[in-house]
Amino acid sequence: MHKQYFCGTNNRPACGRVEVTQNSFCFSFFCQFIWYFNFFVVPLPLNLTITLSMKRTYSKGCSIALITAIYALAGVAGVLLFNFTNPLIANPLIRLFLADVLATIIVWAFGLLYENVSVYDPYWSVFPPVAFLIWAFYTGTWSLPVILLLIASWYWGWRLTRNWAITFKGIAHEDWRYTKYRSQHPLVFHLINLFGLNMMPTLVVFAAMLPGLKLFETTNPLTTNPLTLVLLIIGFLVCIAAATIQLIADKQIHDFRAGHPGKCCNVGLWKHGRHPNYFGEISFWWGIWIMYAAFNGIDWFICGAIAMTAMFLGISIPLMEKRQLANKPEYAEYRKQTRILI
Repeated sequence: MHKQYFCGTNNRPACGRVEVTQNSFCFSFFCQFIWYFNFFVVPLPLNLTITLSMKRTYSKGCSIALITAIYALAGVAGVLLFNFTNPLIANPLIRLFLADVLATIIVWAFGLLYENVSVYDPYWSVFPPVAFLIWAFYTGTWSLPVILLLIASWYWGWRLTRNWAITFKGIAHEDWRYTKYRSQHPLVFHLINLFGLNMMPTLVVFAAMLPGLKLFETTNPLTTNPLTLVLLIIGFLVCIAAATIQLIADKQIHDFRAGHPGKCCNVGLWKHGRHPNYFGEISFWWGIWIMYAAFNGIDWFICGAIAMTAMFLGISIPLMEKRQLANKPEYAEYRKQTRILI
């Protein structure tokens, strides 16, 4: 027995539709929770449960609201875990890492529910600036390095999240990379999804964040070696320049695609590098590390920036290049004439 519940008028869904089946009531409270987080006020009978395949007929606005609610839930769960593990785990960085992992798992779970790995996409740009700001309140540290870190990370996060919102088409649309993995590796896709598409980026980003988190332990650069202050400013400027490069590259490629759909973008920054947006992303995390290195020199914390660089050069860029070569005949010539980054 199948029943459909709609939010809207004339039996047309305003934001979405969920199919439910009569079954035991083991998922009933979960059903109620999902509906509330879809901003519906439609109580489900206790003998009805949600199927694990939700119909994705959401508008873009409702989809963004839904993802915002999912991230709010993940954030609350992370904060609770951070606080509850305090007596057991003394190191707050480890507790922050566990909270990050838990939040990722929650986002991944909702991606399963909506059959869309792209639910995770904005997590990359949301967690770092929010975590840095929360860490400033938690530690009570508002030194010059921390203020510069917050400015740089929130500018970068705003740029990246803004670009995601512009290109986001709704919960029904999944990034082509995920659909490719889903179709090519159906038997092991859920493992690839959890560990490769969700957890690995989370781990890499957290590793790249560690130098920034260690900045909260630094002393006032105005009372140390003048070279420390110079390197701190250089690192900050690298971060700002990197995010600005990404912002300009975004505008240029959006404008080009609007006027030349299906063509290879070779104007502006894209004339000088095939992936200026990735160049900016890599440079941002190196800027964070330079700010840290101003106080601590070169140590194992450089591994985060190295891992970030390796992920783009070894995974993201090759995937994009292969797709471009397959879909745009002129890309092969463009590839010969243009550097990989900038």
